[in-house]
Amino acid sequence: MKGVLVAAATSLVLALLGTPWFIKWLVKKQYGQFIRDDGPTSHRTKRGTPTMGGTVIVGATLAAYFLSHLVLGTWPSVSGLLVLFLMTGLALVGFLDDFIKISRQRSLGLRTKQKLLGQGLVGVTFAVLALQFENAGYRTPASTAISFVRDTQFDLAFAGPAIGLVLFVLWANFIITAMSNGANLTDGLDGLATGASTMIFGAYLLIGIWTSNQNCQTNPGLKCYEVRDSLDLAIVAAAGMGACFGFLWWNASPAKIFMGDTGSLGLGGAIAGLAITTRTEFLSVILAGLFVLETLSVLIQVSVFKTTRKRFFRMAPLHHHFEMLGWEQITVVIRFWIIAGLFAALGLGIFYAEWVVGST
Repeated sequence: MKGVLVAAATSLVLALLGTPWFIKWLVKKQYGQFIRDDGPTSHRTKRGTPTMGGTVIVGATLAAYFLSHLVLGTWPSVSGLLVLFLMTGLALVGFLDDFIKISRQRSLGLRTKQKLLGQGLVGVTFAVLALQFENAGYRTPASTAISFVRDTQFDLAFAGPAIGLVLFVLWANFIITAMSNGANLTDGLDGLATGASTMIFGAYLLIGIWTSNQNCQTNPGLKCYEVRDSLDLAIVAAAGMGACFGFLWWNASPAKIFMGDTGSLGLGGAIAGLAITTRTEFLSVILAGLFVLETLSVLIQVSVFKTTRKRFFRMAPLHHHFEMLGWEQITVVIRFWIIAGLFAALGLGIFYAEWVVGST
């Protein structure tokens, strides 16, 4: 628990104090956000606001994680390092996207194929490595079994290890791409994605602590969890939560800085990595329910428009629809935070209920 507290406190302080310094540096370099002309008119006042703030979130998370292990005098776990690799790798893809936008003063950065290729390279590397590094209990950071609250009986390796590896890589990359793009779509209003991510990391912090206390390696039992490095994953989640909290001070309305694709892709990657390594892949759909709703709104909008040439929503993603209805931005953000909190609470409730029911 000491490591969790150190990670959360360190990342919070680093993000809180480091963000204003980064804002000054971005302003000096004139690295400001380019705003689409077809978006809500209220957003045009944000033109020129510093972006790429996700650099601070990722940097604070990494520094807090390693400082936590330095204080504890322990080595980082493979699971923790893999999740941080996924977070940093996708953040780098987002950074390239952001840099192209601000350097060329346009709303489009990397092309869709380029972004997907970058996400794919990072995701494939993560997925392949996650099935390696067995510990003394013959457990790897991830499993080829599809998971909900824990691994289910449906194993992708049903046709052999080679087929299982290929199917797992595809499955893991679907989760990674969906979660990172969901976070990216949600990041459209001041503090919206940051606040939602804070709640999701908080949920994974609790899941990591619980699965550590009920782990098959240290506390075997009927409903113990086959998660390899539970407590270290809790440290990763604590570092991410603290970094988001600190950044939110400056990102909340009216935002002094935006996280950009650097932050949204990185945060989505970290959440996907936690879902895979804690064996809660389908549960993450509930925990990150707001991201799912935002993504579904875009899919519905595109599908309906292609079919009927009419718009289902006034504008997608979903938060823009309510803006177009006349809601104030801060009202949309707070109500969506409430929705995000309800989803996180529902996911934790399901997680705990499964253990209670299975233990009685």
